[in-house]
Amino acid sequence: MRSKLYFASDFHLGALTLEKSREREDRIVRWLEFISKDAAELYLLGDVFDFWFEYASVVPKGYIRFLGKLASLADAGVKITLFKGNHDMWMFGYLTEELGATIISNELIIQHAGKKFYLHHGDGLGPGDQKYKILKRFFRSKTCQWLFARIHPNLGVGIANRWSRKSRLVNGAHDEFISEEKEWLALHSKKVLQQQPIDYFIYGHRHLPLDITIPPNSRYINLGEWINYNTYAVFDGEQLHLCTWNG
Repeated sequence: MRSKLYFASDFHLGALTLEKSREREDRIVRWLEFISKDAAELYLLGDVFDFWFEYASVVPKGYIRFLGKLASLADAGVKITLFKGNHDMWMFGYLTEELGATIISNELIIQHAGKKFYLHHGDGLGPGDQKYKILKRFFRSKTCQWLFARIHPNLGVGIANRWSRKSRLVNGAHDEFISEEKEWLALHSKKVLQQQPIDYFIYGHRHLPLDITIPPNSRYINLGEWINYNTYAVFDGEQLHLCTWNG
């Protein structure tokens, strides 16, 4: 019976070497096959690809096993929702046309089985990081997208891939949890709670699996990533669980 909601983030397909990306893609495909027996909905909360840009008639090559498995899930009736991350914010209509996927640019609030979920990739939220917030507005602008689309894909994708190789995750840096008071997504969640009740806040971007209680009865879940942790969350209709895939 298809009844569970699954959440994952930060696959960063295409990162590191082709061999390592393919190994990671195979691992993700096995996980998707595992969840296919009971998944009603699948939420991928951004940075699925280490880079993605949809030209009018061209998309980045590769990932055919992953996209094929998503297509299989969609054909079986699984609802797929993809969030734009900071690495793959230039998703437009291709995956909607091919997979029937819903593309989310910012936050999404859903209700299921009496629980309320606040979902977001996590980039640009909370206090600080003003430089990135300005860059994000520019990269998301129609002007920037139009200008990038004028660049030949060979050059444009090459530039983007070189940029991606400078990321913390690709270079082996590990995010660390310091304290709840300095956890900026937890701070953002507390601010949202002042406006409306939320049972579960679920994010990616942080690259660190986290499950933090926010009084009185909310939880902040960070989904981690799939280069080091292979973590995901599942809601079974009663509880949300943060899990590790060891398949």
